Amino acid sequence: MLVGLGVSAACAVGALIAAAGVVAMAFPGRPEPWAVHLMRRAAAGAAWAAAAAYSLGFFAVLMSESEFGEGASSVPAPACVDGFDEATVEGLSHHRSSYLPLRFDCVRDDGSVYASDPSYVWMNGASASLAVSAALLAIGAGYATELRARRAAVVS
Repeated sequence: MLVGLGVSAACAVGALIAAAGVVAMAFPGRPEPWAVHLMRRAAAGAAWAAAAAYSLGFFAVLMSESEFGEGASSVPAPACVDGFDEATVEGLSHHRSSYLPLRFDCVRDDGSVYASDPSYVWMNGASASLAVSAALLAIGAGYATELRARRAAVVS
């Protein structure tokens, strides 16, 4: 569990450092072409933030999976039992976990499913949207660099 928090914290620190680089673009003395540097720094920040959000969920699923079958009262999985009322847990047969997308689902005998933790929804959404944003910003920076190089070649 501590390793998961450490990885997530390291990614969050990376995101903060990248965000500081984005903010630094507002000050005088910024590198030229500043738009390309801004997009690259924003892409790095979004990528680090996506990694931080995903690692939180990854290690939460890993922890829930590791608690299953470890000691007394670990079957069914504690993540499926803890914090739920008797009616919800009734008929629980097994669980399903996934790392992409992040989820830890609890399955009843009748085939109905309930999520062990609603936090996986925002972790999946945040990591996916931040990863797509990072990719689009990186592609945009590459496109801007290529466009600038073509314009310089035409002028020459």
